[in-house]
Parts: sequence; C-alpha cells; structure tokens
Amino acid sequence: MLRISDLAIKPTLLAVSLLAAAAAGQGVSAETAHPDAIQVLVERGVEIVDQFDAPGGMTGYVGTMRGKPVSFYLTNDKKHVVIGPMLSDTGENITETNIRQAITGPQNAEAWSKLEDSAWVRDGDESAPVVIYTFTDPNCPFCHRFREAAEPWIKAGRVQLRHVMVGILKQDSLPKAATILGADDPESALKVNQSSYGNGGIEVDREIVSANHKRVTANNSLMNNLGLSATPSTFYKVDDGTIAVKQGVPRPEELAGMMGSSRP
Repeated sequence: MLRISDLAIKPTLLAVSLLAAAAAGQGVSAETAHPDAIQVLVERGVEIVDQFDAPGGMTGYVGTMRGKPVSFYLTNDKKHVVIGPMLSDTGENITETNIRQAITGPQNAEAWSKLEDSAWVRDGDESAPVVIYTFTDPNCPFCHRFREAAEPWIKAGRVQLRHVMVGILKQDSLPKAATILGADDPESALKVNQSSYGNGGIEVDREIVSANHKRVTANNSLMNNLGLSATPSTFYKVDDGTIAVKQGVPRPEELAGMMGSSRP
C-alpha cells in the first residue's frame, strides 16, 4: 500500500479533500471519464485499474502508482477522496481484498505459473491438497523457522511446500542449494539440511554443484524479477481463489489462512 505521502498529500490527513479547480467542481470533466477529484490523482501519476461500489454510498478505486498498489474512495458528493484502508464492521480489510482481486492477484497468478516451471523441491505428500511455493535459502534462519511452523500441516498430509531453492545469503548458499536440487533424492537432502541446520546444514557436493548451479542462479533471477527481497517469500492460494504472497516469516495468526485450514 502506498503511503499518503507518496501522493504528495500530507500524511497526517486520513480523509483528504481534493477540490478540483473552481470551474471543475461539477463532477465529471468533459475531457475525462473520471470525477474531478479522481482526476487530480490521475494527474499525479495514479493509474486506475478498477472501480467498485463501496460501503456508505462511496465509489472505491484501485490502481497503481510507480508500480505499487493504491486504493481510495470517492464520497457521494464526488468532491472528496479518502485514501487508505477501509475496514468492515467485522474487521475485514476491504481495501486489501479489492487490491488482491484486481491487482496483486493477477500478478501473482502469473508468478505462480513461473514458479511451477522453476527448480523446486517437494516437501510433503505429493497428494496433499494445498500447494505452497516458498523461496528458500539453505542458510536462511527464517526459512528454517517457517518450515518448523508448517510442520503440523505437512505431517498431517494437508500441505506440500515446494521449496524454490535460491542461494543469496552466504557464500555457500548457492552450493548448498545446488547440492539439494541435484541430489538423487532432493526431498531427503532438504530434510538433511533442515535437521542439521544448527550444525551448518548439508555438506556441499562439488560435483553436484557443478551440474546444478545454473538451476539455482535461474531461481535467483526469478526471485529478483518478481521484486522479492526476502527469504522466505511464499506464494499461496486464499479462499477466493486468488494468490497472495507473504515475505518473511508468517505470524502465527496468519498460518491457518496460508495453510488452508486450522492447525492439525
């Protein structure tokens, strides 16, 4: 979500009154398809992707600015815009849902297809109904913590993690990732790295590394091209069928939503 300051509007204002020029105060300009208060944002660089009926008689908009998603709401009088998240009386983040459906969901769906074709290691039952892709560096302590948190779902056969192996954190991250990917049994090699993480992880096999390092560098490039900067970065499907992404270790209260069910 863009900060209000990114739109050159004072961040201390929660509700922003965007009054158009004096002659343009009648709603929709002849030259544009948007009400004047919305056109002000368009002229500041916002690209509108979708609009929808919002609570309270308002009209909601989602769009992008400098490649980042932004959402805002036009009041009934068409002269004022409220920028930022909107919550329902049940606590649902309406803004987040609409951004995911209109912007990040389609983007992440495209990323999902690329992840399917990447070099990954299955962790869990191949018939598990929930598939989750996660960028994993063998030396990443947060990846290790995420795997430990996901263990109940994996053990219960509900989830399969597909580890897209990258090597970005330490000098031996890439060799370790290549050793895991190129092993005769990659899943067992992954488990060796997990179980021995505190003692340095899997032992590097230089012959395997030589044959598989390009697979890891391709994953590194994919992660970079998707604009991700942290491991783990995890793609998962939510209830409405769209795909979401979580960078870093999920909070405990986020796990059930990511795993598709409550803790076994």
